[in-house]
Amino acid sequence: MGGVEEEVGVEGVQGVGVRRRTIRAEEGKGLERSSSSPREKARELWSNVKHQLVEFSALPEYLRDNNYILGHYRVNYPFKRALLSVFSMHNETFNVWTHLVGFFIFLGLTIYTATHLPAIVEPTTLQRWHSGITESLPSYLQLPEALSSCVPGTYDGTQCVERPITRWPFFVFLGGAMFCLLASATCHLFGCLSQRFFYALMRMDYAGISTLIAASFYPPVYYSFMCNPFLCKMYLGIITTMGLVTIVASLLPVFQSAEYRPFRAALFFTMGVSGIIPCVHKILLYQDEPVAYQTLYMEISMGIMYGLGALIYATRIPERWKPGTFDIIGNSHQLFHILVVAGAYTHYQGGLLYLKWRDVTGCPVP
Repeated sequence: MGGVEEEVGVEGVQGVGVRRRTIRAEEGKGLERSSSSPREKARELWSNVKHQLVEFSALPEYLRDNNYILGHYRVNYPFKRALLSVFSMHNETFNVWTHLVGFFIFLGLTIYTATHLPAIVEPTTLQRWHSGITESLPSYLQLPEALSSCVPGTYDGTQCVERPITRWPFFVFLGGAMFCLLASATCHLFGCLSQRFFYALMRMDYAGISTLIAASFYPPVYYSFMCNPFLCKMYLGIITTMGLVTIVASLLPVFQSAEYRPFRAALFFTMGVSGIIPCVHKILLYQDEPVAYQTLYMEISMGIMYGLGALIYATRIPERWKPGTFDIIGNSHQLFHILVVAGAYTHYQGGLLYLKWRDVTGCPVP
């Protein structure tokens, strides 16, 4: 019996030793976890803090563009976080969405125009158009001569002399509008990545503005002077050259500094008002055409919207009156964006009038 008790005692002592060693190991791990926990917490806290919205005073120099917008800035965001910030609230949220929505509007208009404005419709298909699809189209597209691009007076219900009016100038404008709107939305969303990305995206944004202004000239100039190839090519050449010069200027680093904000606005404004010359020339050539005045009124409306947008952009109204009040919504850049979309849509409607006019009248047969 004594041997057995002695043996059990030894085993008991060994078991206690094992349990003690186990407890010490667990305590050691606990101490190790407790000692590393503050570092992990600090690292996690810093990860969250460094991507919080900051005030203007905390911005790096390259982001200090508007000192009347006092807070809600994003700085040095990683790509994924910047992408997801499109759904969060900061001082670029509405700058992004005003032009992103505009892009999708013009994408829809482009698809609609491409599918509902064919260059030629054969006379045998006219009845099908009138019995179905044309009921949902704009009123001018229900004209047989417009759909078939007939030379006026040649359509007798069965055949006509076809004279297709090209659509490519209209699509140049639509493409320029979509590029401008998408470039602007991209710039405002991802400009917070780094200084290098910021300047690259700003160049793309300014190029988009120049492209939209130049592309806006193509429908009115082409359809106004299509019967006079020399004038048509001259005006298109001038505005295209101006657009390219402005794009090249926008690539210069000095062009992107805050001090040159009025100069940028003035340059874009000058490009826009240069359209007065071909507009006046059009009226002189077509004094007896009502559509010439209708399109002129729409072009004036578009010019007012673009010009007012540029003026608001340059003067920073209304945030200069109450700094900090319009950080999130209602500041000058957002108003500028809205006016650009409204002006471009007005120009689209004017382009439809030009197409109606030229589809119906064509050019005099030599």
